[in-house]
Amino acid sequence: MNTAPRLPWHQLAPQAYKAMAGVNAALAGSGLGKKLIDLVQLRVSQINGCAYCVDMHARDLLAQGEDMQRINSLQTWHEVSFFDARERAALQWAESLTQVAATHAPDADFEQLRSHFDEREIAELSVVVAMMNAWNRMGVGMRNQVMRMPLQAVA
Repeated sequence: MNTAPRLPWHQLAPQAYKAMAGVNAALAGSGLGKKLIDLVQLRVSQINGCAYCVDMHARDLLAQGEDMQRINSLQTWHEVSFFDARERAALQWAESLTQVAATHAPDADFEQLRSHFDEREIAELSVVVAMMNAWNRMGVGMRNQVMRMPLQAVA
């Protein structure tokens, strides 16, 4: 497979790039919490096969002190007990929205959110998922490159 970068899209469309980054910055201040946002972003990126974003969000989680076993098990979160009910509801919603053509975002997935998130948080979580899907499409489509780097030691 040819993995050479296609276009420096962030340089060619700087206003769009800044707008996308601005949405992410706005979401960073939400009540969702950075760790949950990164878990969701990592899971969406796994589904979409965006190597660049998978690497970035796994590193972000490690830097926040996230457990390596949880990061490794995120792809199989349905099968392990490492994620709490709030995280599971968010991950299920993330999967439903990311695969919306197949799932049609079922009511059961939405109702599961209501037990753990208020309406504002549900809206913010939905925007996190939508934005991550947009970033993944640019990352995969433009072949963003993953640079080989050693893992940072976690204190």
